[in-house]
Amino acid sequence: MCILYMAWPSDAEQWRAAFARLAPELEFRLAPDIGDPGDVRYLIAWESSADLIERFPNLRVLYSAGAGVDQFDLSLLPAHVPLVRLVDPAMASIMTEYVQFAVLALHRDILSYRAQQTARVWAELPIIPAARRRVGVMGIGNLGLAVLERLHPLGFQLSGWNRSEKAVPGGRCYVGMEQLPAFLAQCDILINLLPLTPQTTGILNRERLDCLPMGAGLVNVGRGAHLVEADVVRALDEGRLGGAILDVFEQEPPPPEHPFWSHPKVLMTPHVASTVQIDGAVSVILENLRRERRGDALLNVVDRSRGY
Repeated sequence: MCILYMAWPSDAEQWRAAFARLAPELEFRLAPDIGDPGDVRYLIAWESSADLIERFPNLRVLYSAGAGVDQFDLSLLPAHVPLVRLVDPAMASIMTEYVQFAVLALHRDILSYRAQQTARVWAELPIIPAARRRVGVMGIGNLGLAVLERLHPLGFQLSGWNRSEKAVPGGRCYVGMEQLPAFLAQCDILINLLPLTPQTTGILNRERLDCLPMGAGLVNVGRGAHLVEADVVRALDEGRLGGAILDVFEQEPPPPEHPFWSHPKVLMTPHVASTVQIDGAVSVILENLRRERRGDALLNVVDRSRGY
């Protein structure tokens, strides 16, 4: 029995070192040195292939090497092999740090002050108290809830939008597509943390962006495909969006001619809002090994009917 890593070569030695430190009794292999494929019970990969079980006939669990799983074609995965997301508490902490920074930057007009600095303009902008700023989160899973809990002490008016009812600290949860326009209409700052599914692809298009209050701020830390990027540019140019802090994009990096690079109302970061923390990911795998031995349910198994 062994665990095989076949994802990012640049991270491979860090994974080897983590397993050697945290579980030296386990056999850990790095692709392309697979050895006997029949020994592979647990696979850490970025994506799957149609011949997965043919290659690894005794595979028990497939672990996603990233926090998301939209890169996997779930139809290619055999029903008896669970797909598991490597999400640990450190990832949530890192994500909430980024979102808190982004919300405060939009709240205190930092993008406008950056543009003023570039133009050598010295001018004060009105300060709006946090208690009068409405901040909404799309997607109230573990990360969305952690973001809401981090923002709550700052005094913002909070709300969330989700496919099912969830508790929002100090605020309201809007549910389902029928309540999406009403949710967007009261978001001075909108944070997207949705998983990417066929239902959420392109969800922030012109129609939805036009539901936002004039001058709203946008934080996208979900997936690039959630945004119709041309519609975001239009909304920025027309003033519907007053600023956007974007960490994920349809193409990464965006092509050199993309207007996001030079737009004065956009701050881009290179998909760094949160990343898999290798020690934490190995701890999830080890806990799942213990659960498997006890016959308990595994942590972070993807619900294939939902796609996340």
